[in-house]
Amino acid sequence: MKNKDIAIIGYSETKIRHRTNRSVYDLAGEAFSMLLESTGIEKSKIDGMSLTAPMSEANPFIANYMCDTLGLSPIWLNLSALGGCSAIGGVARAAAAIRNGDCETVVVISADAPSTRILARHGAYRGEFQDPIGVQGPPGMFGLLMSRYEHSYKLIPEALGKIAITQREHAVLNDNAYEKFRKTITMEEYLESRMVCDPLRLYDSVMYCDGANAVIVTTTENAKKMGFKKMVHPVAYSEVSNYNGDKAAPDITETGFAYAGPTALKKAGMTPSDISMFQPYDDFTVAIMLKMEQIGFCGRGEGSRYILDTDLSYNGKLPLNTGGGQISAGQPGLAGGGLNLVEAVRQLFGEGGARQVPNPKNAMVTGIGGIPYGRNWMISAVMILEA
Repeated sequence: MKNKDIAIIGYSETKIRHRTNRSVYDLAGEAFSMLLESTGIEKSKIDGMSLTAPMSEANPFIANYMCDTLGLSPIWLNLSALGGCSAIGGVARAAAAIRNGDCETVVVISADAPSTRILARHGAYRGEFQDPIGVQGPPGMFGLLMSRYEHSYKLIPEALGKIAITQREHAVLNDNAYEKFRKTITMEEYLESRMVCDPLRLYDSVMYCDGANAVIVTTTENAKKMGFKKMVHPVAYSEVSNYNGDKAAPDITETGFAYAGPTALKKAGMTPSDISMFQPYDDFTVAIMLKMEQIGFCGRGEGSRYILDTDLSYNGKLPLNTGGGQISAGQPGLAGGGLNLVEAVRQLFGEGGARQVPNPKNAMVTGIGGIPYGRNWMISAVMILEA
């Protein structure tokens, strides 16, 4: 029997906008206020906080300053520097702290404003030895990754186009999505979109925006005492950092999801066919396809065919990023991982509106944290939620 002793009892999300000239503190404050209003929880009841480390600030004490901004005095505080894994990783760490008796009610909050400014720097030896001149950040890295995949397997552009088109259709139904993206695209438009880093196209890619989101985590017992009827339980979580880190020249198409996916499914007592909806971290379309393969929805090298043969719409066989994902709703920097998490919770609460998945029993949410040159993602994480 699955352990459902921990519950997510509320969520919030700001609208995703571009170049807002707002700070992380401002955006987080909006998301936090929305969360308190929607749940009716008194701020004094929140005794723990997990904050996603943003790119738009460079303050090592940001979690402390955020407490001051929000008027919180937590007895448990976590600064989650897991990139796009920070939201689900924050929920997992909050659950562990709650079970350990360190706190009872935790807000997991993610806010970032990279389209306004980026202050983060990737330090250590990376700039000198790992990022050759000419590789233009993540799009360049993913272009190389796609090229390697294309060399080893069959990559059908129309499959990635289907992901982009499906997620745009979902974004049209999402009031919080970046307004410019709330219009459909055709396969012809996808195929004709400019190459960013061959074979990576414009519509394969995210665009930095600004935004924030948050969830509240507590015990199921406490949630019931407070009168909550709707709750979502994190029944399984798995995470791996620096996958294949002991190899000097690993296969860059081999990801940590080959471990994190099957491990999370085993913990939940599930197989891929049991998943009601898939809400994966989606900075680039190929990332979704690789996860489908390595988590086990299909075999290695079969991603293109699987995507083309599967209905990924919100009322299809495997609903995919039903809020549009980051590619089609906009990527609020490292708060992007919270975007996928919040959409999963929203759907399991039955509050998806026009894009509501019919009778969902669970959701799989993933996170990605960074991509270095010559390797795959720095962190891969998978969480399974159940209503």
